Amino acid sequence: MTSRIGIIGGSGVYDPGAFDLERRVEMDTPYGKPSGPVLVGRMYGAEVAFIPRHGESHEHPPHKVPYHANIWAMKELGVDVIISPCAVGSLKEEYRPGELVLADQFIDFTKTREYTFFHGPKTVHISIADPFCAEINALFHQEAERLGIPTHLGGAYLCIEGPRFSTKAESRMYRNFAEIIGMTVVPECQLAREMGMCYCSLAMVTDYDVWKDHPVELSIVLKTMGENLHKVSRLLEAVLPKLSSRECGCASAAEQAGV
Repeated sequence: MTSRIGIIGGSGVYDPGAFDLERRVEMDTPYGKPSGPVLVGRMYGAEVAFIPRHGESHEHPPHKVPYHANIWAMKELGVDVIISPCAVGSLKEEYRPGELVLADQFIDFTKTREYTFFHGPKTVHISIADPFCAEINALFHQEAERLGIPTHLGGAYLCIEGPRFSTKAESRMYRNFAEIIGMTVVPECQLAREMGMCYCSLAMVTDYDVWKDHPVELSIVLKTMGENLHKVSRLLEAVLPKLSSRECGCASAAEQAGV
């Protein structure tokens, strides 16, 4: 089976009741092994390949996720759409915990990551002015409105290195630039673009970061995620069967760069 849709997400996103597993694929890539075995099967009628971003036992912190291996493995399996459910903090009052955000921009505040597949001798410059697939974002938003799931269409995702959370001073500064904050969209998003893939960040707001004078603790993040994962599942059920054809320009960015 050739998988077309890739989901890179946490273990909570993987629902055995909704996933008709056909095979577990242990893969090797030029960049090492992916975060875990690639689970290949059907989800809500669509062909899907799933990778647990942080590993099956959550062993890969954000700055150590094998992003290159994950994206390479998806490409090898024929995936051309990446859906990336993730948890984020909110930098704006109106982006409330429990709501979803379809990011349309990112700002990179990471420090130690490898950002590209292209290290020479060929120089490749990818256009990434609009890093997320607007067509897929619009489809998710349309279905979210139909289902009554509070979802923001658009918002800048500020990506920090992690694994620590922000200081109060950092959080107040970040509020000037973005709507949400997380640790995983870079370089995952731009690697997908280099491979000519569509990419959608389906972000769940779990907290208000620390600018709002509330502590950000892992227990709070996990609690909010657990209470709201059903929203992500309902959206995936509605959207995945409709992703078979698109007219976006995500793949052409790689072609125009000579990839």
